[in-house]
Amino acid sequence: MYISARADYALRAMLAVADAAGTTGDPAAGGELVKAASLAESQDIPLSFLQGILLDLRRAGLLHSHRGTEGGYALTRPPDEISVGDVLRAVGGAITSVRGIPADRAGYHGVATGLRDVWLAVDGAIALVVDRTTLADLLSDRATAP
Repeated sequence: MYISARADYALRAMLAVADAAGTTGDPAAGGELVKAASLAESQDIPLSFLQGILLDLRRAGLLHSHRGTEGGYALTRPPDEISVGDVLRAVGGAITSVRGIPADRAGYHGVATGLRDVWLAVDGAIALVVDRTTLADLLSDRATAP
């Protein structure tokens, strides 16, 4: 598995939005809307690159965007209901790819036939970790770190 800058930035942005919104993820419940420029600055992400990432996250149903001078971004669900896998898939598609295609679509013949099973096992192991790890888990890990 290769973690692209886009995937890393997306997770950092989602964690910053989740942190600003508090435990509920809902700005109406006392959390804040986070502006793209603020996210870019706090996470050291180029703003123009971040705007495309935020659009992907919004299209995937992970973020709401609110327009206007008081606008910004908020999570669509609480942080404990958004997994790392959700974010990775929103910005990058398949979790594991082989030669640029999803692992489940990789085809082999002859002596290499068994490779497909290996790639599927790798994909399953990675998915197990990223789908069980939520934004809330990552935020709570930070809070309990020495």
